[in-house]
Amino acid sequence: MKTQLKLKKVSGDTLVQMRQDLMAESRPSFNYMILVITACLIATFGLLSNSTAVIIGAMLVAPIMLPLRGLAFGILENDQELSRCGIISIVVGTIVALILSITLGKIVGIEDFGSEVLARTEPNLIDLGIAVVAGGLSGFTKVEKGISDAVAGTAIAVALMPPLCVIGLTLSQGFYDLSYGATLLYLTNLIGIALACMIVFVLAGYSQLKREFVITLIVASVLAIPLGISFLKFVTQLRLQTDLRNIFQEKTLTGQRVDLQDTHINWKQNPPTAYLKVRSTEPVTPRQVRLVQDFINQKMRQNFTLVFLVEDVEQVEAEK
Repeated sequence: MKTQLKLKKVSGDTLVQMRQDLMAESRPSFNYMILVITACLIATFGLLSNSTAVIIGAMLVAPIMLPLRGLAFGILENDQELSRCGIISIVVGTIVALILSITLGKIVGIEDFGSEVLARTEPNLIDLGIAVVAGGLSGFTKVEKGISDAVAGTAIAVALMPPLCVIGLTLSQGFYDLSYGATLLYLTNLIGIALACMIVFVLAGYSQLKREFVITLIVASVLAIPLGISFLKFVTQLRLQTDLRNIFQEKTLTGQRVDLQDTHINWKQNPPTAYLKVRSTEPVTPRQVRLVQDFINQKMRQNFTLVFLVEDVEQVEAEK
């Protein structure tokens, strides 16, 4: 039985014009490839330097968003030519970006990745939500001509090019577990954005709700399973980090004598390593660290390795 929900419908001329516009955007043209290369280079350099500002620069260029939007419309309308054109552009753009980021990763030879890279290797349901919102904005700017594409372009680039470059960088150094996480994020964003664009096209009257949309929704639901597991893991880790911080500050003498500035836990190590950045007028000894570590592990019933990052504070009083 064919699933179809009738909503308002735009005129035939408007529909034809929309298809022509999306077809023009979805072709793997020379300009499209220049945008892919430019966005990839900026994003990769930003990731290598762990610079948020540079990565934001890459967000201003959003080439893969265009064929993805065309693909969403093509799937809804069962338009094989438009769908094929969109798929080719997305695949070609993805391959080019991967080759560039892998090459740059090999040349630089970085072994320790910064927070900007690591943040894109553990996707969860929040990332799917971001992708859906960004995709909805992209589709809305297409059906509402008065809104600039740059608005959606910035949002989409956040969701697509940086994680794609993270895949290449992590592959170049053989960190396949990180590559898997970044790949999951990239696929999540592709499907989430396409799904949201479909919804906007249906609500705006450019298409009707058909079987192809339901299939895409099912794929997104399946993808949400590992994302949900990752989200629960993220919430658990956040709670444990908060508990560790509170126990240190409220129930240890060392925690009451120093000024805790920041807490960071590396969950990829076994046992997890907790970095405590503190300011102190007195030196922190290895024995203190051991005592605090044993106390926290006992209270939390989980083993952590504690590392203190101590910033010395010298007290200077006025002369008498």
